[in-house]
Amino acid sequence: MLSQEDLKYFRNQLEKMLEEIEKKGRETMEEMVDSSSSYPDPADRASVESEQFFALRLRDRERKLRKKILEALERIDNGTFGICEECGGEIGIERLKARPVTTLCIECKNRQEEEEKLYKGR
Repeated sequence: MLSQEDLKYFRNQLEKMLEEIEKKGRETMEEMVDSSSSYPDPADRASVESEQFFALRLRDRERKLRKKILEALERIDNGTFGICEECGGEIGIERLKARPVTTLCIECKNRQEEEEKLYKGR
């Protein structure tokens, strides 16, 4: 069972992650607006568009992570943070430190990955 101090630590970590994602999102939007001028050289324009596409893909991944962070904060609020959604057991604190948005204990995650490997092999 996680202590109140542990929960405070994880809330702080998750909020820092959320702030970083939101900061990067704002910076990407500002950069895209700043670089929206026309480029006479097609190679320059293609290079900028490629960089923008890559940045947008990263922001999309971060958008998905943002959702997971918000869900983890909600679990802290409702008292289910650190409880495996599969087996109902506790998620180890080291696993939570490595991936605070996780919803599965290491055993259930390993089982899930094995099942995915088997399914993909068919």
